[in-house]
Amino acid sequence: MSAYVVPIRSDHFPGSRVIVPLLAALALLSGCQREVEMPAPEIRPVRALTIQKRAAGSTVAITGNVQAQNEVNQSFRIDGRLIERLVDVGDTVKSGQLIARLDPQNEESGVQAARAQLSAAQARLVEARSNYERMRELVVEDAVSRSQYDQAEALRRTAESQVEAAQSQVSLAQNRLSYTRLFSNVAGVVTVRGPEPGEVVSPGRMIVQVAREGARDAVFDVPVQVKNSAPRYPDIRVALASDPSVTAAGKVREVAPRADPVTGTFAVRVRLIDPPAAMRLGATVTGRMTLDATPAIEIPTTALVRNNGKTAVWIVDPATKTVSLREIGVGSSGASTVQVTSGLADGDVVVTAGVQALRPGQKVSLLGTAK
Repeated sequence: MSAYVVPIRSDHFPGSRVIVPLLAALALLSGCQREVEMPAPEIRPVRALTIQKRAAGSTVAITGNVQAQNEVNQSFRIDGRLIERLVDVGDTVKSGQLIARLDPQNEESGVQAARAQLSAAQARLVEARSNYERMRELVVEDAVSRSQYDQAEALRRTAESQVEAAQSQVSLAQNRLSYTRLFSNVAGVVTVRGPEPGEVVSPGRMIVQVAREGARDAVFDVPVQVKNSAPRYPDIRVALASDPSVTAAGKVREVAPRADPVTGTFAVRVRLIDPPAAMRLGATVTGRMTLDATPAIEIPTTALVRNNGKTAVWIVDPATKTVSLREIGVGSSGASTVQVTSGLADGDVVVTAGVQALRPGQKVSLLGTAK
């Protein structure tokens, strides 16, 4: 059956001359909107790290320098003006050697005053003893009263005590005078010098520092990851940087309990066992040590984010270039790295920069992938 279409005349509907063009415009606009493409998803540029466990039982080499096991600060016991320092950095000193002097004028005056007081006390003692001897004879003959005798005896005892006190003051003054000269109490090499002649120094202020001769250490600044991976009793071989054929065995003697606030490393002192003469104080050396056989994963602290109160990282899917969150377990940490105990495996790509601007499923472009 055929359909019959009744033509509509515009003069049958007033205003149709306006409506018809409007409908046509709307239809055209709708067609244009369908032709507009949807905006492309945002792609964030990030930096990433490809996870790779450190090789088991790997050997690390760290540069350090030779230092004395014991360094002693030489200082005066009293204050005064330094008039002479007889040694400088690098000089060898012997035990008992004179190394510095203070201005002794005040102490010499103190000795003279103490001796004068001692002389006065001794004179009073002579007089008190003579008076006591006389009273002792007179009291036997009842020429003087018992109280007068007792008073003479008390004056004698007082005079004797005053002489002892004056002698002590003389000894103290003489000691202070001797303290104006500084003698080294150890044998070794001067490593540091303090104030210059002409300065007023206080008691205990370091004048020079002497590295005690004998035992020597190799001191290294060790990163936290190496410190944590070191065996309990490491076998360390120390070699002279300028001549690697000059070597010595080493044994860890001391590990700093805190990391350096600037470098994040730990100071480790290694005692050198029978070091050759070429390993002088201040010489640059290289220490080699084999780490434990347990492999470890480390990532920068900049890669860490918090997800529901737990530590997580952004993982990049190499196929789709999209990111997703993955929770991890962390162990020890250093100034810029953290050790991962669980959640990551070899080959995982972890975002290390730009983590705060990401969301799950977001596409990223890798600026650089380190290993």
